[in-house]
Formats: sequence, structure tokens, C-alpha cells
Amino acid sequence: MSHARTSPEAAAVAQTLFRVGLGGVLIAHGSQKLFGWFGGGGIEGTSKGMHAMGFRPAKPSAILAGVGEAGAGLALTLGLATPAAGAAAATTMGVAASVHAPSGFFATEGGLEYPAVLGLAAASFTIGGPGPFSLDALTGHVLDRPWMRAAALAVIPAAIAVQVYRRRSALAGDTTPPASGTPVEPEPSETT
Repeated sequence: MSHARTSPEAAAVAQTLFRVGLGGVLIAHGSQKLFGWFGGGGIEGTSKGMHAMGFRPAKPSAILAGVGEAGAGLALTLGLATPAAGAAAATTMGVAASVHAPSGFFATEGGLEYPAVLGLAAASFTIGGPGPFSLDALTGHVLDRPWMRAAALAVIPAAIAVQVYRRRSALAGDTTPPASGTPVEPEPSETT
């Protein structure tokens, strides 16, 4: 029985294609939030959505989400500071997955499938690095050391937990007025 083996060159090309594809998707999603490109809401629209989801303060949350996607996506695409880029993207996607979790698993039902897969993919680059076709490799891995990978990986669950806690606390005691221009939903007691 013969076993097909993947050459190191083919594996490096596959790793690069996956990294660039993931980075491109993250750049597009972050650009929707930051600039309103590709049908996105821009900072104002994203801020309103963030407020509705319980993220306080909404505008900085919108900016952080956009940068966490677009900035980390750009760094992943280039293969630059890969541990930090992967951790930033994984954290952002982990928080997004927590928002979608109550809807179940599948994205077609609003579930966590899509952000969870993006987050796991980003975390895989935090662990495994960018590969040989990257700016990290070109610069001698100055921003991609083994200790950086370990530290970045350790930060991901803690950063997600902090954001999920802050969001839940905001939703539990929601007394923050909505961002300007956001319609105020009447409380159930006001309509009965």
C-alpha cells in the first residue's frame, strides 16, 4: 500500500492560500464595520448594532470589532506579527460567536458556525505560524517567536471572557441610553 505524501512546498503553498483567504475575509468584514464598504453600516451603523447587542460603549466597541477584523486580517494576509494577528482575529470572532450562540450552530439560522470557524482558523495561525511565504519569515520571525505564540494563545480565552462578561452585565442592567439616532424600543410594561 503506497501512501501519498504532501511535499513541504505544497504544504507551504496550501498554508499561504488559507492564510491569505482568511485574511481577505476578515478585511472585508472589518471594512464593512469601519468604512461601510461591501454593504456594511460603517461606524455609525455598527455602533447602533453594537449597542443593541449590549456592547458598551457602542462606538469604541464598533471600532475595536472593525480593527479586530480588518487590521488582524491585513496582518494575517501579509503574514506579519502572526501570533498577535491571529489572537486579535480569534478573540473578535470568539466574541461574535458568543453573540450568535443562542441561535444554535448553523449560520443559516443565525448560529455561531461562521464566526466560530473563522476564530478557530485564526487561532491555528497563532499556534502554527504564517509559513515560509510571509513577512514574518522574511524578517527572521522577529514578531513571531515561540513565546509570542504561547502568550497570544493564552490571551484569547481571557479576552473573550472579559468581553462576554461585560456584554452580559450591560444587558442585565441596561440603563445606558442608545447611541444618537437609535430608535428606543418601548419596555414591555409601557405597552400593556
